[in-house]
Amino acid sequence: MSISVLCRVSMATVRNLKIKTSTCKRIVKELHSYEKEVEREAAKTTDMKERGADPYDLKQQENVLAESRMMIPDCRKRLEAALADLKGILAELEESDEKEAPEIDEARNTIVEVEKVFETSEAQ
Repeated sequence: MSISVLCRVSMATVRNLKIKTSTCKRIVKELHSYEKEVEREAAKTTDMKERGADPYDLKQQENVLAESRMMIPDCRKRLEAALADLKGILAELEESDEKEAPEIDEARNTIVEVEKVFETSEAQ
């Protein structure tokens, strides 16, 4: 392969790495958002029960809470897939002797952050 072809392949891979890194970061934010939403909705549901709210309203609130809870496992699954993709692209770059670049450092940091998210959720 010529140098220009190798350079284009490497640039495309670095671009892909940036995309995968951003995807992981976005899904982590999304996951935290859903977790906060579940806390809020659970508190609201508890408050409604304590106040003796209308059964219909309480049932609706419980449905909202259930929907919020269902989003967390889905989000986790997507995060696991995005993390696997990011690790794959990073390994590909490292194999091609691209070991030092700001994008690579950011990807490594993101992997550490995502793995911490999984560790904390498993500890709960």
